[in-house]
Formats: sequence, C-alpha cells, structure tokens
Amino acid sequence: MKGNLAKSVTLVIGLLMVGDLAWAHHVIAAKFDPNKPVTLRATVAKIDWLNPHVHIFMDVQDGRSITTWAIELESQVDLQRSGWNRETLKFGDAITVQGISARDGSKQAWGNSVVVASTGKRIFTLNPVQPRRDNQAARPTPRWPDGKPRLGPPPGERGYWGNPSLTALMQTGANVQVDADGLLRNIADVDKVAPFQRCARDLYELRQRNLWKDDPLFLFCKPPGGPRQFQLPYGVQFVEEAYRQRIWVLIGGGNHNWRFIYTDGRDPLDPTQRDFGHPLYYGRSVAKWDGDTLVVDTKDFNEEFWFSNGGLPHTHQLHLIERISRPDFNTLKYEVAVDDPGAYTRTWSGGWTLQWIPGEELPIYFCQDNRP
Repeated sequence: MKGNLAKSVTLVIGLLMVGDLAWAHHVIAAKFDPNKPVTLRATVAKIDWLNPHVHIFMDVQDGRSITTWAIELESQVDLQRSGWNRETLKFGDAITVQGISARDGSKQAWGNSVVVASTGKRIFTLNPVQPRRDNQAARPTPRWPDGKPRLGPPPGERGYWGNPSLTALMQTGANVQVDADGLLRNIADVDKVAPFQRCARDLYELRQRNLWKDDPLFLFCKPPGGPRQFQLPYGVQFVEEAYRQRIWVLIGGGNHNWRFIYTDGRDPLDPTQRDFGHPLYYGRSVAKWDGDTLVVDTKDFNEEFWFSNGGLPHTHQLHLIERISRPDFNTLKYEVAVDDPGAYTRTWSGGWTLQWIPGEELPIYFCQDNRP
C-alpha cells in the first residue's frame, strides 16, 4: 500500500544522513565489498553445485586452527555454458582463490579467480557465448490456422524468447543509462526514470543505493511479477492452449514460475472466481487480440515482489496494460503501460524487444536458498 511506501522515507533519510554510499554497478556488491580483496590458498572441502550461485567450501589454515570459507561463483547455468561442471573440482584439490570479502565480516568471498594449484589452470571463468539465434531474418511470423500470430514455436520446433534489448523499465523517452542488472550508471538520474510519487521515488533510490540488498527475487526466490519476467537473463516461453482459452508464460529465471493469461473474456476481479481475494505475484490477467497484438489487462497484484529490475516500487493498485506482438519470426515486441496512483503521479509506459532463441528449451535454472 501507499502507507508501506511511506514507511521507507524514514529509512532513506537515515541512509542519506550517513553520507553517500560507494557506487558500484553489479548486484554482487550488495553482499561483497570491492574494497576488501582477499587471497585464499586451501583445499576443497565441498562443492555446492546449485543455483542461484555455485559455492566452493575451502578449509583454510588459520594459525593453529582451520576455518571453512565459502566462495561464491556464478550460476551453474552460466558456468555450464562456459564448459564447466561439478566434476571440474574434486574434494581435496588445492586451489588459490582471489576475490572480495563479504561486507558482514563472515567467512565468505566472491571468487574473481579460481586456480588449481597442481596445474596452474584458471577455472570457472565465463566465456562470452550467447545462445544460438535464428539468422533467417526474412522468415515470416508463424500463425495459427485462424490467422493469429503464434507466440511460441511452430509445430515440430523448439525455442524461447531471450536477450531483452533493455534490462530495466523506464518511461518512454528517458535518457538514462543502466547496467545489465537495471542499476543506474548515474544515481542522479533517479527522477528521469518514472513520474514518481515522492515516497516511491525515495524507495527506488534506496533500493538502487543498496545494490539490490533486499531484492525478493534473487535473495528470497520470490516470483518476478510484472514486466520483470521479460527482463530476466534466462528468458520466457509461451505455451498457447487455444482449447482452454489461456496462455502459459513460463519464466526462465526464479523457480521456473509461470503465469496464466486468459483469453475467454472473464472479469479478472470476479468475486465468484475460486481464488478471488488473494492478490497474486503475477496478478490476474485477461487478454484479447487487437489485430496482431495481444493486449493483456492485469490487476490484483500483491506487494511482495519487485515488478522490474532495479527495484521500481508498486502498490496493490498496480494496473498493467501489456501489448505483446511478433512482427517477424525472430522478434517479440513488449510494451507496457503502468497505472499505479499509489506510486506514480500519472500513467506511463515503456517497452523493449526480445529475440527468438531457436532449437532450445528454457535453461534449467531454479532459485535455491543455498546461502551459507
């Protein structure tokens, strides 16, 4: 509610009274301090090959005692794409890790470099490999027998949508630079992002300055409702059930969550619905076709998630009108109008495109709470 947003104002004021925070451009900095480098040499005690991040546990000699350190790496999806697996390291292997220490002083570090002592080989590095794309630029939009565009693959094919052209939601025309995580390159650009109510503006700045420290998705594995599901690095997939008059939107990140978009003309706030009265992470969505564009009307959200990368606030009044189209085989166009009088002074809109990733299913990624 708007009252919940207002409570954050006191927190923001307290934060700003302390002074400006060191600004970084990676969510890793929310947990680890770039100004606290650490080098560790020890043997491997355990490897936790899980998402959202792989961990190596090391038994480090500390004077006369042995201390176990947890070294955090990238997700297993990204590491596997670069050729690494759970057998790359084994129990008892001697390694050298260079990284940055946890801000809270615990025996945790982000591993910038992992080197095997016996071979001198650096492992768990990421290769700049992108998923395979369809280069058939002239291929037309696939369609159903009734002429409506297919949002998923044609019969006999596989694929999903990924590589969003923009990883943050902002109002159309905003000249704002953000990184891949939706963090502002310049914190002074806060007021350009959206037409904020004051309490929402301050909460957004707090989340940006805190470097996603309280992100419900990446820290607590909660679903990514709203436009954020179309901003995640592991894509989305549509499964269209014409006979049931609904569309599944499968989410590649988080916990492989999904949302339903109904096309049967129902009232999303009909009190006779079985689950009415319980606001949802994905809200309640109904849609209709406007020519070749699917227009999705979604209401009844809860407030337990961030509806965009970077932490744009919302209240229970959030109302989204999404416009989804496929102008050609390889392109998905996503546009959204945001109406939330509890957080914004007027209705505003933004959008981006996604690319078709052919021949593949969504990456097997589950958000698991494996934080030491």
